[in-house]
Amino acid sequence: MTTAYINRIGTAVPENDIHQGFVDYARTMLDPRKAAVFSRMAERAAIGHRYSHLAMGDLVAGDVDAQDFYRRGDFPDIGKRMAQYERTAPELAGQAIGALGLGDAMDGITHLVVASCTGFTAPGLDQHIAWRLGLRADVQRTLVGFMGCSAAVPALRIAQAAVLADPAAKVLVVNLELCTLHLQETDDLETALTFMLFGDGCAATLVTAEPEGFAMADFRAATIPETEDLITWHIGAQGFLMHLSGGVPGKIAQALREDLARSDAGGLLRGEGTQAVDLWAVHGGGRTVLDAVESGFGLAPEALAPSRAVLSAHGNMSSATVMFVLKRMMERATAGARGMAMAFGPGMVAETFRFSVV
Repeated sequence: MTTAYINRIGTAVPENDIHQGFVDYARTMLDPRKAAVFSRMAERAAIGHRYSHLAMGDLVAGDVDAQDFYRRGDFPDIGKRMAQYERTAPELAGQAIGALGLGDAMDGITHLVVASCTGFTAPGLDQHIAWRLGLRADVQRTLVGFMGCSAAVPALRIAQAAVLADPAAKVLVVNLELCTLHLQETDDLETALTFMLFGDGCAATLVTAEPEGFAMADFRAATIPETEDLITWHIGAQGFLMHLSGGVPGKIAQALREDLARSDAGGLLRGEGTQAVDLWAVHGGGRTVLDAVESGFGLAPEALAPSRAVLSAHGNMSSATVMFVLKRMMERATAGARGMAMAFGPGMVAETFRFSVV
């Protein structure tokens, strides 16, 4: 029976570390009371670095970024943001794909799956990548859009299906997000705290039937009831408007506690309990999200160490984040270990799959 494997993962982030600069900037948008709360939350966020395709500007002089993309009182409209995405996204994707080190093997790519929720163009990012890499004219392309932070899992599910249908398939999966492209000028504390989480990043993954890396097993998704308004992502005149409710962690913890209590095979844990999982590759949506997973499943503090390390080093890169976690695990995992990957997205949906280390 054919099995699909994650053979390699390459990652890339832009060169501009903007986390502290943004924290300083956000304080200037808020009144003194809100700024004090923001500062306390920033200290507790467990994020040390976030990267952007835009360099921070001289805040004293009033410059939000060095490229004058964000001007105080005159933030760019949706058209300018999408033009920036079209210019910038292919370059970052190229860096992540280059980190795979495929060389001449790139000629054998039969399928290209691209997931991104922070920009849209036509021809799409998938076509720009195919042109840039010189992929064969008949490469089968799939574009996964607007699924938010959970999109990496459906993208891998598509790759698995391609390999199961044709064991000779070689699938390139790209998760690219330019989250800092959608900064909003606001005096709303919750919105400012949301933008404090997000950074830019890209992951590229090779999936084939070659027994190397992580063997992917079954995929499973679960929608958490009465949560559809907690994570939203709408297109506005000045970029994509994201709402991330403070109620998200509580709903996640509750849902996972209920799943843990199930003894049947229909839950995310398949009725096997947490003892059946050695490696937890959880999307770091924020410190409180990881705390909710740890609490909901009753995990040991060290279980989510790889996810917390990625959050600290890069922040939340939306769909790319869980792939950064998997890459970190791939570099350290021992053969035979059993894992579960999990990411949460709008809906609110938990997207998961099980894997084992070859």
